[in-house]
Amino acid sequence: MADAAPEAPIVWPKLEPIRTGIAGRCPRCGEGRLFAGLLTLAKGCDQCGLSYDFADPADGPAFFVICFGCVPAVVFALMLEIWWSASWLTQLLVTGPVLLATCLAPLRPLKGWLVCSQYFFKAGEGRINRPWKPYGANGPTVMPGPSRRAEGDHGDHGGAAARRGTR
Repeated sequence: MADAAPEAPIVWPKLEPIRTGIAGRCPRCGEGRLFAGLLTLAKGCDQCGLSYDFADPADGPAFFVICFGCVPAVVFALMLEIWWSASWLTQLLVTGPVLLATCLAPLRPLKGWLVCSQYFFKAGEGRINRPWKPYGANGPTVMPGPSRRAEGDHGDHGGAAARRGTR
């Protein structure tokens, strides 16, 4: 009986985050869906099985939309009022769609791009990998250690509990 050769690991191509993210596709295979709803991320890729647990775009998409979408739209609304003294109905019918288009339309592509960039660049929580003296040579030394999340510490980071002596 011949031994079956072990399967070679699948090598995924490096896909550009801008293309996969804007298209709402999986950052690993480029085929599966990234979103389950308008802005809700899927649990994982339905094609390659990649879990999207690593994804944490936080407020990044909203920040970019506010800076580059909302501000120009509000300036447009103010200029419409200053130059033409537009009525409330004109403001509602002209400025309303402009605000919706510049605020809602870019959210999904930006969120997809940020999630795919996190995968592409292997973004993660920062860690100290060598002793560090943040307050100079005479200050205390911060020693590297395991991830706090791996220890099960959620949020306190040794502050109040360590001062109370209850660990």
